[in-house]
Amino acid sequence: MGAPLPQKNESQHTPWLYDIDPDDTNWIITSSFMIFTMQTGFGMLESGCVSIKNEVNIMMKNVVDIVLGGLTYWIFGFAFSFGRSPLSNSFISFGDFFTDPSLKDPLKGAIYAAFIFQLSFATTATTIVSGAMAERCNFKAYCIFSFFNTAIYCIPAGWMWGEQGFLKKLGAVDIAGSGAVHLIGGSSALASAVMLGPRLGRYDNGIKSLPLGNPVNAVMGLFVLWWGWLAFNSGSTYGLSGEKWHYAARAAVMTMMSSFGGGTTSLLYSLIKLNGKIDTIDIINGILGSLVGVTAGCFLYQAWEALLIGCIGALLACLFMPLFDKLGIDDPVGASAVHGVGGIWGVLAVGIFAQDPYPLRTTSGRSGLLRGGGWYLLGVQSLACVCLSAWGLVSSMILLWTINKFVTIRMEVHVELLGADLTEHFVRHGNVNVGVSRAISTLGPVLDTAKVINLDNVGTNPMHEKNLNVVKNLSRKKRYRFSKILKDITRNRNLGINIVGNLLPKKARKSTAKEANGDRKEKETQIAWVN
Repeated sequence: MGAPLPQKNESQHTPWLYDIDPDDTNWIITSSFMIFTMQTGFGMLESGCVSIKNEVNIMMKNVVDIVLGGLTYWIFGFAFSFGRSPLSNSFISFGDFFTDPSLKDPLKGAIYAAFIFQLSFATTATTIVSGAMAERCNFKAYCIFSFFNTAIYCIPAGWMWGEQGFLKKLGAVDIAGSGAVHLIGGSSALASAVMLGPRLGRYDNGIKSLPLGNPVNAVMGLFVLWWGWLAFNSGSTYGLSGEKWHYAARAAVMTMMSSFGGGTTSLLYSLIKLNGKIDTIDIINGILGSLVGVTAGCFLYQAWEALLIGCIGALLACLFMPLFDKLGIDDPVGASAVHGVGGIWGVLAVGIFAQDPYPLRTTSGRSGLLRGGGWYLLGVQSLACVCLSAWGLVSSMILLWTINKFVTIRMEVHVELLGADLTEHFVRHGNVNVGVSRAISTLGPVLDTAKVINLDNVGTNPMHEKNLNVVKNLSRKKRYRFSKILKDITRNRNLGINIVGNLLPKKARKSTAKEANGDRKEKETQIAWVN
C-alpha cells in the first residue's frame, strides 16, 4: 500500500486564498484560462487604435507584458501580495517567493490554482499601461518598465485582497479589481502619458482624435475583452461550492447588464456629438468603461443598478477622453479615462449600491448607502480610491524617471517619424498610406537609412515580385504570348514549380545553343524556391 496522503493541519489557519475544494479549483483554473484571452483583446484593440506603422510594436509590447511581467510575478509579485512570512505587514507581504510548493505540501493544488488566477489579473493590469505609451515609447525602456511594473500592481493588490492588507482589514470591497487592477492600471497609464508627453504634432490641429489604424481590429479586440470579462467577474467568486455558484451566475448577468447600459449610453453620446454619426472609439471605450465600473461589485447589485452603473461608467469614459486631451495628456487608447476614471467609479459604486451577499462574507455584513448601510462602506471605498490612485501615479512616475536615467524612455524624433515597426522590429509596411516610404525618402539625406531602405514590405512576397519582373521582361523583349511565357518559366527557368522533381535523378536534357544562350542571359533572374 502507498503512503497516506498528507492532511491539512487543522491547528494552522488556512488563508482564504487556499481555502478551496476541488470543484472550486476547477472553476478558478478554467476562469484563469479565459481571463488570459483578454491579452489578445488588449493587443487587438491597441493595435487597431495606433497608426499602421506602429501596430507590430504595440503587439510586441503586449507579449512583453506577459513574458517579463509574468516572470517577475512568479519571482516576487505573488509574494508581495499574498506571502505568508511572519515579516508580512499591512503594507506588504513576504514569503512564497519563486512560487513552487513541494509535492508534500497539502495546499499545493490550491497554491497553484491561486497563483495562475492571480497571474492572469497581474498581466492584465500591466497591459493596460501599454496603450497609453503607444507610438512614442522606446521599446527597450518599455521592456524594463514591464519587468518592474509588477511591483506597482502587486503591493496595492495585497492591500485590497491579502489577509494582512490594511484596506481589506478596514472592510474595503473590490471583488474583481475595479480598483486593484483597473484603477492601478489607469493611474499608471496616466502617469506614463504625462511623463512621455504627446506624440509629435498630436495637438497641432486641436484635440480631435487621430484616425484609427485598423477599426476592425479595435472592435474585434472589444469582443475578445467582453468574453474574457465574464470570466474576470464570474471567476472572482473564487469557486462554485456552497452558495458561490449562485453569485457566479449573478456576476455574469450583471456584467452583461452593465455593458448593455454602457453601450446604449455611448451610442447616444456619439449620435448627439456627431449629429447622427457613430464614433467607433466612443462606442468601444464606453462599453469598456461600463465593464470596469461593474467589476468591483459584480455580484452585489440588482439588474437596474448594474444597468445604471454601466451608463455612468460609459459616460465618464466618453467625457474624460477629450478632457485629458484638453490638458495635453495624449493617451492613444483612452486607458486613463476607461480604466482610471472608470475604476474610481466602480470602487465608489460598491459603497452606494452594494447588497450584503449573505452567506458570503464579501462585504463583512455591510451594505451600501442606498441599501441602508450608512456611510461607512462608502467612506472606506473612497479611502481606497485615494490610496490606489496616489500609489499608481507616484510609483509609476518614480519608476519611469529612474529608467530614463539609464535608457531614454521617449523615442528619438526620426524613430517616431519612421515608425517603431520599421526601426524596432525591421517590419516595413508597403501600404502607401502608412507614410514610411516618404519618411525614409525625406530623412535619407540627413540620416543613415541603409539598414532599412532595402527591407521588403510586410505582407508581400518579394520572390513573386522578382518573378513577375521575369515575365514582364519576356513579354516586352521577346513578345512571347502568355502560354509560351508560362512554358519558358516552368520548363527552362524552373522557378520552384517542379522542385520536387529535381530531387530525383533524371537524364540530362539536351539544350539547343539558342536555349543555352538564353539561359546565360537570364542567369541573374533564375530563382529556385518553394511556395
